[in-house]
Amino acid sequence: MSPASNPPRLSQIAQDLDQQAFRLRFRREIAADCQLPSASDIDRLLTVYRHLMFPSIFAPEANLATRTNWITEATLEELQQQLLCLMSWTLSGFTGPEGSAPRTSAVDMTTAVLQQLPAISRLLATDVQAAVDGDPACQNMNEVVICYPGFHAIMIHRLAHEVWNSGATLLARMISEWSHSLYGIDIHPQAVLGSHLFIDHGTGVVIGQTCHVGNHVKIYQGVTLGALSFPKNERGEFLREVKRHPTIEDYVVIYANSTVLGGSTIVGHHSVVGSSVWLTESIAPYTTIVMEKPRLRLRSQQPTPFDLVNDYQI
Repeated sequence: MSPASNPPRLSQIAQDLDQQAFRLRFRREIAADCQLPSASDIDRLLTVYRHLMFPSIFAPEANLATRTNWITEATLEELQQQLLCLMSWTLSGFTGPEGSAPRTSAVDMTTAVLQQLPAISRLLATDVQAAVDGDPACQNMNEVVICYPGFHAIMIHRLAHEVWNSGATLLARMISEWSHSLYGIDIHPQAVLGSHLFIDHGTGVVIGQTCHVGNHVKIYQGVTLGALSFPKNERGEFLREVKRHPTIEDYVVIYANSTVLGGSTIVGHHSVVGSSVWLTESIAPYTTIVMEKPRLRLRSQQPTPFDLVNDYQI
């Protein structure tokens, strides 16, 4: 008998779903009248943010010199409204694992983020310069801002980091995951990134929650700054507030597909981590660490008489 001739009893399936405690807990934690931010909401927020940071590129109308100040203030007001709305949604709709009330209001959190925007802008200027200085294929600063996915991931992280610091951690994670899905670069919003950071190519880079990255650091594609096995307390519960990810000091270069793990791991300043290195212990400043050169096996691909295909025609 085909499925069409024997349709499922939807009421019975719905009743089965509604009896599952794991599913129902989300109804209790998220208010019934709450509208959590969608991907399009995050996209609109970040569009305004990029317009504000680089008006001459992402908002061409701001090129009118006589209106620059007015446009900046208007864009800032739009960012404030969107950020306040998204923070209000996440704070009113999600009570958190303990059901505790937010420590500060959405207005205070929004204000805290807006006050950091000039500092973010100054940091982004150093990141653009680092890309120009670090990539010989780069033609000019505009190319970095328009085309480089590593720079875009850093730009969005710097906003997400301030949102996290304000206390709106859920919204910060949503912002960082929006960036992750678009650029293939996974940076936790709590991670601390210094100035003049250049993520070259970028695809597959992972920077963990408690990672500290210093100034003038260059990271290539596929690099993981991650954690070792998670520490637990006497009850067997994960210790979430301990440092689990490495510290990368100033002027460090980490080449493609390298993995640096552990909260006590420190890569000393002016060091070089070679490609495909697996590092779980600290290295002193001015150290170069590389994998041993692999042995290559070569074999001739010249065809033999037995490999030739004879085409017999009678």
